[in-house]
Amino acid sequence: MKPRTRARSIALQVLYETDMAEKHLPGDVLRTRLDEAPLAADLAEFSRQIIFGVLPLTHDLDQLIAKYAPEWPLDQIAAIDRNILRIAFWEFAVYRETPVKVAINEAVELAKLFGSDSAPRFINGVLGTLAENVNEIQQVIKNRIAHETKLES
Repeated sequence: MKPRTRARSIALQVLYETDMAEKHLPGDVLRTRLDEAPLAADLAEFSRQIIFGVLPLTHDLDQLIAKYAPEWPLDQIAAIDRNILRIAFWEFAVYRETPVKVAINEAVELAKLFGSDSAPRFINGVLGTLAENVNEIQQVIKNRIAHETKLES
């Protein structure tokens, strides 16, 4: 597995666990995962950025996924697939340092590793729909983050 894919895999495991067991704190889960499967410092930081980038925006990411991919109701998406979508979506719509095609390819790889047999095709389809609207979605998220920042000031 490529190093950044391993970092995404760790992030996915942490997000999945905290999604399924709300009392599990993401920082604690990340430390446990890194103890089990150590990463270089830059890769551990990338995992951390994904986790703590996705978590505060989970509701917003889910709403946008539901809006732009309505044929896939979120409550019917497997938890692992939902978290793979959140990671990829965060990478290309918020983080913006990962090209859209790379984020989609990496998500499909995670789906092959952790999802069902149909997950890779499903993930590719949903992210393809989101990618078609990436500019509009990026603006929505940018406005949301700006609004949150104003509220915190």
